[in-house]
Amino acid sequence: MKEFAYIHDDGDVPASLRAVPLLSSFNEEQLDDVLNSSSLIDCDKGDVVIQEGTIDSRLYILLSGELDVCVGGKRFASISRAGEVFGELALVNQDRRAASVIAANRAVCLAVDQKFLQDLRPRDQDPEFHAALYEFVARLIARKLEATSRRVAELEKELRELKGQPAEETESRPPAKGRKAPTSSSKSPRRSPR
Repeated sequence: MKEFAYIHDDGDVPASLRAVPLLSSFNEEQLDDVLNSSSLIDCDKGDVVIQEGTIDSRLYILLSGELDVCVGGKRFASISRAGEVFGELALVNQDRRAASVIAANRAVCLAVDQKFLQDLRPRDQDPEFHAALYEFVARLIARKLEATSRRVAELEKELRELKGQPAEETESRPPAKGRKAPTSSSKSPRRSPR
């Protein structure tokens, strides 16, 4: 894996980077500062971009290629769409990385160092910049959470089908709109008065 400082002429951002939703959140001057705090990472197959269990302050944008997301050494997901952002939780918490990200084939990523950005644009001096950054991260996390919730629902349905249970037999799922949830009195037997 090779890492290079991202060098560009201020105000001259390639169209491919302008199309990245994270980067389109910033005005021209802010974008120059984001790119000046970034590195290009050129990966060969098998290179580790993020190591599970480590702490770092960078988020990444896939520019080309494909990456595998692995937890405990097992492939969990892939990142293959140019412009896809990963490692964004480093911006909101300082926890250890929950997964490794490994190049599935030759890949190029842009790594944005939020600690360097903090030095370049301190929060108390440029709250507008940090508001744009955190708004994007919040939207990204919400989108990923929604996709994960859909996938969990699909897996629960598949599991019920494998067990031969009808779809309605789960108590953990909220009732469908317009249907009344069972009450505790409807489940318990009636007691006769003494």
